[in-house]
Amino acid sequence: MLQRPLKVAIHKLTSCSGCQLAFINQGPKLLKLLEFVEFTHFIEAGLFAPDQEVDVALIEGSVSTHDDLKRLVNARQRAKLLVSIGACATSGGVQALRNMADDKENWKRAVYAHPEFIEELQDCTAVATHVKVDFELWGCPVTQQQVTECLRQLHAGVKPKDNAEKLCMECKRQGNVCVLITQQAPCLGPVVRTGCGALCPSFGKACYGCFGPSEQPNCESLTNRMTGFGLMPNDIVHRFAAIHSQSPPYQQQIARWRLQDLEGSD
Repeated sequence: MLQRPLKVAIHKLTSCSGCQLAFINQGPKLLKLLEFVEFTHFIEAGLFAPDQEVDVALIEGSVSTHDDLKRLVNARQRAKLLVSIGACATSGGVQALRNMADDKENWKRAVYAHPEFIEELQDCTAVATHVKVDFELWGCPVTQQQVTECLRQLHAGVKPKDNAEKLCMECKRQGNVCVLITQQAPCLGPVVRTGCGALCPSFGKACYGCFGPSEQPNCESLTNRMTGFGLMPNDIVHRFAAIHSQSPPYQQQIARWRLQDLEGSD
């Protein structure tokens, strides 16, 4: 266990900054966190020192631009440990949907008034595609509890616990009625890790998969069941691609059902 505070830098790549707000939104609890954490670089909170040597670098956001990649490499070189936080950093996030576009230039022209000024990499990728990642915190966004527990464990000198348990287990603990069975809703609970407290199913809604793939997800079986509910191949693609399109288990199903969609349209 470190006898001094854990030196932490928070770096933002391409993202909405939602995961950084997991720190700021703690309010008074943030003072408790500062008992064992010293933030050195945290632009969202007004701290700027990207080149300082730190114990832990927390990376929010996907690698979408040349500048993202340059700053990521710099952060990796100056940190003993690197932790990717949130969907964007762990699997590309929402912005990785552009990887699936047949004509990326059309997407750019539809969004930006002057697309000629936009410089980006060919694909939007996760942090682990480019540098060594020591630990990942999944979620869109991550929760205050995740971040605090991770930093507390690192300060104690132990490897953080990765909770990849399926969301269905959380639903059972809360006594929720299964929307997959009772409503034939396209719920991703059987293949998504817990972390949100089963928020959507608790209100009778299908899980959207904010926290990414669980341990040993049987995505093929779930998608086969979804077709029995009447979902078309393109609907299944959208379900798995919305947030974590670059995670390997979901990529397999996206490719499978995109092919089925193309074959069905011939």
